[in-house]
Amino acid sequence: MSDTSEHIIVVGAGAAGLIAARELARAGKRVTILEARERCGGRIHPLLAAEFGYPADGGAEFVHGEAPVTRALLSEARLSLQEIEGTQWSFDGASFSRESRHDPHEAELHAVLGELKDDLTVTDFLRRHFAGPEYGRLRTSIERMVEGYDAADPARASILALREEWMDGGRHTQARIVGGYGALIDFLAAECRRHGAAISFGCVVSAIDEKDGAVVVRCVGGDVHGCNRVIVTVPLPLLRDIALPAAARAKAAVACDIGFGSVIKILLRFARPWWREVKLDLADMTFLLSDQTIPVWWTRYPEPHPVLTGWFGGPRTAELQSLDPQGLIDAGLDSLAAIFALPREEIARDLVAAAATNWAHDPFARGAYSWAMPATREAQAILARADGPVLFSGEALYRGRDMGTVEAALASGLETAGMILRK
Repeated sequence: MSDTSEHIIVVGAGAAGLIAARELARAGKRVTILEARERCGGRIHPLLAAEFGYPADGGAEFVHGEAPVTRALLSEARLSLQEIEGTQWSFDGASFSRESRHDPHEAELHAVLGELKDDLTVTDFLRRHFAGPEYGRLRTSIERMVEGYDAADPARASILALREEWMDGGRHTQARIVGGYGALIDFLAAECRRHGAAISFGCVVSAIDEKDGAVVVRCVGGDVHGCNRVIVTVPLPLLRDIALPAAARAKAAVACDIGFGSVIKILLRFARPWWREVKLDLADMTFLLSDQTIPVWWTRYPEPHPVLTGWFGGPRTAELQSLDPQGLIDAGLDSLAAIFALPREEIARDLVAAAATNWAHDPFARGAYSWAMPATREAQAILARADGPVLFSGEALYRGRDMGTVEAALASGLETAGMILRK
């Protein structure tokens, strides 16, 4: 028999909110999802297939590593994964080279990491153990990975949290969902509704009040919702915008010990894959790394879509803070022109469609995803506690290896729902 006596409100219809709501509704709870946007998905942002020739991802795109929760959900949704194939290239300002993942000091790095007991920031770790000029390439490679891949600040990021990622040389698998992450979000949203959960769009939560065991959620515009419990799944920077009961406010205060990074993502669709014509070796190029303003680019290889995606992550994205989407697209074209030694106008002539997002400018994200500082694991444990009617969930609370991913959000949402159902 369904237990509809307990009403649970989930704030946010991203991956964590949707999977938590699905689990709770499936168990017979009465569930309402309040979403600030006019769509589900949060930092998963599907773009129109008509514009890019396939269901492109303006936000999260890759499935990283083992991702057991994601893979189980994909199986349930009858969606498939395509593993990333092809060659990674680098451009050093003068020439192209196939990117070598091997560094001559890799074994030494692994040995030092393996013996490390006390946490340090990445910058302090490199200063203490790899300061010499012979380690210059290793330091640059590590800093570029921390900033670009983890969207983190090396001067504040935890070395112990990144150790596992580095011990396998960053070689764990990456894949894309056929149909994009939007297909997975569509499945979860449909599942929520099928099990009776209500999803309300345009609901910006401003306050959560608690009195005598009853909880009231207030939205900008005056809507008020009564419930028994609330799961807050918004990105970390938005927590400070929500007035919380004293106990929940004390918990939320530790969020300042969890890093939150920014990412700029640019998608450019061309009439043809001109980069292959410029350099025949690039026919199977997946990733291209450079020191240009937009430093990382990737293709859809092995798919034939003539789309290049530009990526810039980490604290240095603040340098482009003043640029609007068109300004970011222009910066992307300038970077490609410099890399391929082509006139910018020539590249721009072939442009069919373009989209750009600085996730720091998104009012309901204010950044891309979280990363760990030395105090983060303790902060996550406090935030994830199910003590009281206001619970927190999301990728920033995930204590496993791939923090900051969709897998992290899904795993956290499942864990939060499980804690409620076990009580």
